[in-house]
Amino acid sequence: MSGRADSDTDGEIADSEATAAEDEADNPAGADDPAEGEDPAEGEEDARRARWTAAGTGAALTLAGLAAALLRLARSAPALVPAAYAGGAAVCAAAAVLGSRGRTRRALWLLIAGVMVMALGDQFD
Repeated sequence: MSGRADSDTDGEIADSEATAAEDEADNPAGADDPAEGEDPAEGEEDARRARWTAAGTGAALTLAGLAAALLRLARSAPALVPAAYAGGAAVCAAAAVLGSRGRTRRALWLLIAGVMVMALGDQFD
């Protein structure tokens, strides 16, 4: 910090404490409702869109990984390359299944891992 030690911040601290006390008085239970004023059907639509996106992306990456594995298998490439593509495709297929069941956060991480495995296989080529 580059502030001087003798600077006066007591007024700012008192103002922020008063604001915090007012907020606590307005909401004594401390329960914040992020969807306050949103329609519940809108949240369901967002969840449905996330499931479809995760499942569709997982399926597309699975097909791309399998196609790349078959193309690399047909050429003279080290055996590790098509295996990496197939392994990444399998991880993406698992992500598609999880995404279709509503586990979109886990599906996202699996999609990232699957693409990383495929990229690693591409480095071996």
